[in-house]
Amino acid sequence: MNQNSLNPTDDAWLEIGNERIGRGSRKKLELFVARLFDFTDMVIPVEVVRGRKPGPTLFVSAAIHGDEINGVEIIKRLLGRSGLGSIHGTLIAVPVVNVFGFNTNSRYLPDRRDLNRCFPGNNLGSLASVMASLFMNEVVSKCTHGIDLHTGAIHRTNLPQIRADLDDSNTRILAEAFGVPVIINSSTRDGSLREAAANLGIQMLLYEGGEALRYDEKAIQCGLHGILSVMRTIGMLPGLKSRRHKIGEHVFMANKSTWVRAPISGSLSTKIKPGSRVKEGEVLGVLSDPFGEGRVEVKASKTGIVIGMTMIPLVSHGDGLFHIALFDNSHEVEQRIEEFDTESHRFTK
Repeated sequence: MNQNSLNPTDDAWLEIGNERIGRGSRKKLELFVARLFDFTDMVIPVEVVRGRKPGPTLFVSAAIHGDEINGVEIIKRLLGRSGLGSIHGTLIAVPVVNVFGFNTNSRYLPDRRDLNRCFPGNNLGSLASVMASLFMNEVVSKCTHGIDLHTGAIHRTNLPQIRADLDDSNTRILAEAFGVPVIINSSTRDGSLREAAANLGIQMLLYEGGEALRYDEKAIQCGLHGILSVMRTIGMLPGLKSRRHKIGEHVFMANKSTWVRAPISGSLSTKIKPGSRVKEGEVLGVLSDPFGEGRVEVKASKTGIVIGMTMIPLVSHGDGLFHIALFDNSHEVEQRIEEFDTESHRFTK
């Protein structure tokens, strides 16, 4: 990708909050959101790393849903990497956006609002809307690129995957560069950070991996290496001298996905795992009552790859059990996921 086409930031000074950060410097700062009823100040922590040479400005954010903590660890490790001081451009790392949810192990804010449905926000609105507005104005609007880190919701796990607007050619290049086998061509949702960033012309990826309130080492390592790969692709870091695979060579795109839901309430027994290829009509699990009776088979509605699934066996009628992405070549996708799992072992040792 041609770095000159990325609208690099050439300003000698970057202003965030009440701080000015010059080129070649690194600074931690806090964005004040509100004071809570116990007189505690709620602030969003930010670390800015600016290279001496101009280049793209990338934000990496985590914990927009406060219980999705893998991304916090990914950013922690990213900031601990040697060589960040020699980057071209600027990295804005925000390890915890929803600080209230993070401190209470909750997905939501105090009023039960989902922060990722409140963008671009309003500084005269609800607490979630104020937080969204602050994050947009002080971080997102000053960037050329963004990566937002997520996991599955509570009691659900996700295969490492990228979700992005793949109809945009530049965003697709970044999605392929991230390096996970599965990328989902996903439209933006009303009120989401991705939608708000897209409206500003910012190329953005959403990374999913693992489950809420749990560290998943594979998902963490995949996320870290994916971010570094994107930084190389946009010219923030030097490229690797050799690559085992070309960018996009073993990446597969899904345009659709579907949920298999519980036909009855009961306890679920299954041997399926994320990354498994399933065929239409294949039995994915069995539901039964506490006596082991009333057994009902849960079957795949389509042929595809399991990219997410419930981790709690106690389910109610209508609960989402298995998330299946649909591919033209699902057998090849399964093979690549198996190869990717083998390659990932060297990251987690």
